[in-house]
Amino acid sequence: MLWPKAVRDRLKTGGDLEVIQTYPYRSACPSTVWTELIEDASEELLFAGYTNYFLWTQVPAFSATLRQKAAAGCRVRFLLGDPAGDVTRQREVIEGVALTVSTRIHMSLEELVKLADVPEIEVRYSAAEDAMNHVSLSVFRFDDQALITPHLARVVGHDSPLMHVRRRGQGGLFDRFSEHAEELWSRGVPASSATAPQT
Repeated sequence: MLWPKAVRDRLKTGGDLEVIQTYPYRSACPSTVWTELIEDASEELLFAGYTNYFLWTQVPAFSATLRQKAAAGCRVRFLLGDPAGDVTRQREVIEGVALTVSTRIHMSLEELVKLADVPEIEVRYSAAEDAMNHVSLSVFRFDDQALITPHLARVVGHDSPLMHVRRRGQGGLFDRFSEHAEELWSRGVPASSATAPQT
């Protein structure tokens, strides 16, 4: 009541306090945002997108940066969808694009195989019972910040919206989405046998 309405409309209060920025499309988020979040993280990097392949095309020297982060003690994790899973096949039919979901997952696996000599980089597939929850929501965590993409019904990831959040306290948006990703991770299947796609 003390603040004029014009001021209140410009200040974030309550639930949206953790929201830094929103984008109508993931592709509208500048690559510099991804790069800076990754470079600034020192404790936790969790890439819980269903395919994650775009990171190698959007973030300069991504693999080299992951090596440096892991060597410096940062926990690095990738949660991928199972390229042979039922949900993956269903999603391919829904999207109907040439660069299929399984192909995009294999592109990530191909890059992650090159990092297999870095044991600190962990890779899992989401469990079959969690695949639908995973494919519908991507969470990318960088210490106390996250980029979140809820996937719209029939569009690929880069055409879905994205939200950038920063943790401000317990039980906020950051914690809710991070807990979702951690739950999926806890039931994930180690992808120790992950290999590049057969040709």
